[in-house]
Amino acid sequence: MEQQDLNKRLLLALALSFFVFVGYSYLFPPQKATQTVEQTENVHQTPKVTTSEVSSPAPTTTQKANNAPVTSTSTSLLATVTSDTFKMSIDTFGRIAQFELLEEKYKDDEGKNLQILGAQEVKPLEVRFSDSKLNEEAFKTPYTNSGTATVDVTSAAKTVTLTQKLSSVTITKKITVKPTGAYDIDISTSSPAPYFITPGHRPMADTSMYMLVRGALIKGADNVITTIEDGDAKGDEIVKNAKIASAFDRYVATMFYDFDKGMNVSILKEKDDNPLIFVEGSQNLHLGGYIGPKEYKILKAINPELTDTIEFGFFTFLSKPFFKVLLWIQDIVGNWGWTIILFTLLVKLILFPLSYKGMMSMQKLKDLAPKMKELKKKYKGDPAKMNAQMMEMYKKNGANPMGGCLPMLLQIPVFFALYRVLLNADELQGAAWIPVWINDLSAADPYYILPVLMGASMWFQQKITPNNFTDPLQEKIFQWFPVIMALMFIIMPFPSGLVLYWVVNNIFTIGQQYVINNAYAKHKAAAVAAHKKGKDS
Repeated sequence: MEQQDLNKRLLLALALSFFVFVGYSYLFPPQKATQTVEQTENVHQTPKVTTSEVSSPAPTTTQKANNAPVTSTSTSLLATVTSDTFKMSIDTFGRIAQFELLEEKYKDDEGKNLQILGAQEVKPLEVRFSDSKLNEEAFKTPYTNSGTATVDVTSAAKTVTLTQKLSSVTITKKITVKPTGAYDIDISTSSPAPYFITPGHRPMADTSMYMLVRGALIKGADNVITTIEDGDAKGDEIVKNAKIASAFDRYVATMFYDFDKGMNVSILKEKDDNPLIFVEGSQNLHLGGYIGPKEYKILKAINPELTDTIEFGFFTFLSKPFFKVLLWIQDIVGNWGWTIILFTLLVKLILFPLSYKGMMSMQKLKDLAPKMKELKKKYKGDPAKMNAQMMEMYKKNGANPMGGCLPMLLQIPVFFALYRVLLNADELQGAAWIPVWINDLSAADPYYILPVLMGASMWFQQKITPNNFTDPLQEKIFQWFPVIMALMFIIMPFPSGLVLYWVVNNIFTIGQQYVINNAYAKHKAAAVAAHKKGKDS
């Protein structure tokens, strides 16, 4: 196959992979998971916990979480904890019934605060006893609050103390909530009574149709991070001495952590094979906790290791360093739009040497195209000899048949890694670039200017880029690709931050192509002059 043709097919494959990776998830979104809680006459029944000879029994998967108590309009609250950024409601079962984000960027179109916990999902701080009878009694017996019902933690951490008196044991929960959304949970029981506590079902704060990673994340004592996505839970996963156990959505998470002693973590499989985290309790248990946005600076301030809970999916190994560079640039320029532009420029500069070689090689291959056609015609019946002659011609003219592939191949992981960052970074929510135009880089361009610019820049880039299609169908698809992409980005509400990256990347590529085209023209003119001089002499 002619190398020019191979390069174009590779680029076409990249375009098609984009449609599969991004477009399919929007056009054919997964069905919404049904509620994992079914209200029955006996809504206070909880799953049994198997007891065995091992030191850390896990919640059984035989009964699931279908009949755990739910938070409804009739459920009373024991305490409300507020700060300037959140409102936490604690119900009569000692659980975080709801968590509202009060910052302006999280409000919906109607001006309502974002509530991140599903109304009928398992709540953070829910305790389940191993003894089924004690467990059943626990969900019929409300906690009592020894303090005030309204607590303000805006300026300092404060503690809510809750007590539940059961027939054979008294359980005390002390929840020390901090202004950041971090908290300490201290649980003591009057006598040994094996139990488990959960950070709750993952938050349900995002309903977008993109391919996002949602589920559970566990960081082990060996620093290995295990991610169990929704739909992939087996129900038998156990991690001993884990440092972090996080249930996460696109932008928010609820988690426990213990960096000193570690936690024995078990996963219970909910309906639709979604993971539900449980941590083994003890007579005197102390855990750190956090609920709220996965903002890098907040998590780092609590403990740098918590930044590992910012999950970017398969490309995390690239996305994470990209994200750190973006944060570094953002700290300097103070505007996420310009941060994306400068980051794109930085990537282009780093890859320029490879791009230069690849584009120069494509120019040479374009000039050699007529000679290659002659060789194909001359050695039509002898492919081996034809290939040998072509390789000899490449060598003689300093053309690398694979030179144009490497820059394209490198762009694939770079694009998808950055795609994940711009799609998952909470910092982009409500972040403006040009206030009268782009007020939120996590939302679509309201005036469709960026999608149009993206299509126009792609079309112009094609015009100045050497091509040598031999397949008319491929050429037609390639010619219409900018129009298709522009229409797709208009129809689908892609984050403007992502489209901005694509537009800027196209513009910088156009600049690169002009530089290389001029450099090659000078190189070619010099070669012709040298050849002419040699003839004259």
